[in-house]
Amino acid sequence: MNEKTASTGEHAAAHAAPSPVTLAQATRYWLRLGFISFGGPAGQIAIMHHELVEKRRWISEKRFLHALNYCMVLPGPEAQQLATYIGWLMHRTWGGIIAGVLFVLPSLFILIALSAIYMAWGETPLVAGLFYGIKPAVTAIVVQAAHRIGSRTLRNPWLWSIAAAAFVAIFALNLPFPLIVLTAAVVGYLGGRYVPDSFRTGGGHGPGKASYGRALIDNDTPTQAHTRLRWGRLAQVAAIGGLLWLLPMGLLLATVGWRHDYTQMAWFFTKAALLTFGGAYAVLPYVYQGAVERYDWLSGRQMIDGLALGETTPGPLIMVVAFVGFVGGWGKALLGPDALFLAGALAAVLVTWFTFLPSFIFILAGGPLVESTHDNLNFTAPLTAITAAVVGVILNLALFFGYHVLWPEGFEGRFDAACALIALGAAVALFKYKRNVIQVLAACAVLGLLIQVLS
Repeated sequence: MNEKTASTGEHAAAHAAPSPVTLAQATRYWLRLGFISFGGPAGQIAIMHHELVEKRRWISEKRFLHALNYCMVLPGPEAQQLATYIGWLMHRTWGGIIAGVLFVLPSLFILIALSAIYMAWGETPLVAGLFYGIKPAVTAIVVQAAHRIGSRTLRNPWLWSIAAAAFVAIFALNLPFPLIVLTAAVVGYLGGRYVPDSFRTGGGHGPGKASYGRALIDNDTPTQAHTRLRWGRLAQVAAIGGLLWLLPMGLLLATVGWRHDYTQMAWFFTKAALLTFGGAYAVLPYVYQGAVERYDWLSGRQMIDGLALGETTPGPLIMVVAFVGFVGGWGKALLGPDALFLAGALAAVLVTWFTFLPSFIFILAGGPLVESTHDNLNFTAPLTAITAAVVGVILNLALFFGYHVLWPEGFEGRFDAACALIALGAAVALFKYKRNVIQVLAACAVLGLLIQVLS
């Protein structure tokens, strides 16, 4: 009888809601997450699900997936937005801000340090050897990203056609990424009206539904006041967000003018932030078009190196923009030849601010609004079409990386067979043996170093 009573007590304790979480306790968790959030969006979302749903039970499975679906229909890094959303849900506006900032901040500091090392010593044999192995691995990783998104999205001939058309548009016609996104959205809207079954998506994101006991924010937890849609509050947060964008932009215009690289970085990455449907891989071609071809902030080779650094650091992959800014600020000596590090660090902080500010505005102001339109096909069909177009764009990015890695001197130059073998090995490890990105990058970096030493 005592054993039965004890068992019943343990069962009840396991299914009782955990103790309330203070803002300080949540802050410590969000800081830790910022240092361990490797693996890209899928890995980061899996980490949060394990910690927040299964282990700590801060939020239920259903509410977690509900929040994730909101973030998936917004432009911007969905894992960072999910952290912001859950922080906002638990501790209002400041909780969201703290969660979102700490998701990014460790990555920013790490990337500034690594970018400085890259610019100062990137041509040394050790660093060059490591990058020699990492770059072909990144090519395989981008191919895997195209396959992963494509297998989840391209479920019928309509969506396959959109992906193929997007690939032709950017590869053969060199059309700008924003135009491709806009065209896909229009096609998706029309498709939602005339062939709705082909543009209706299921909730295919995240883990399957399960019960892990009562959560602090459970399925039946009453709606909190700050999560209800109030037009006055939405306008207030949007106005504050607009002011946070306008003040630094105005300061740049007043001090250095519109044509200065700092001002152009701020404007360019604001636009990039509004085009990140489908994650960082989707917007990278747009960043390449602007940062490499138009503004000459860095070279194509440096862009590939930056993506390699982004893959090996925690935080959202779109943090590669910090590397782009740093290299542009350093390389152009925007603060003079005696302040190269400061010029690069300022540029990195600047582009990070303008890249992530819209994500905070979308969550803090528009979360309830997005919730009210979540099941509206007129709203979701354009996003389905955009995601299909993203597959074609990412495939183009993979070909771009493959070309620069395998033919470093152009098609008229030699074919790098060693790089091809590393890329093939990375693809086998990713696709067949399901190794994670960090393991693949580490192994390929060692291989690259050995090849450089032995050659």
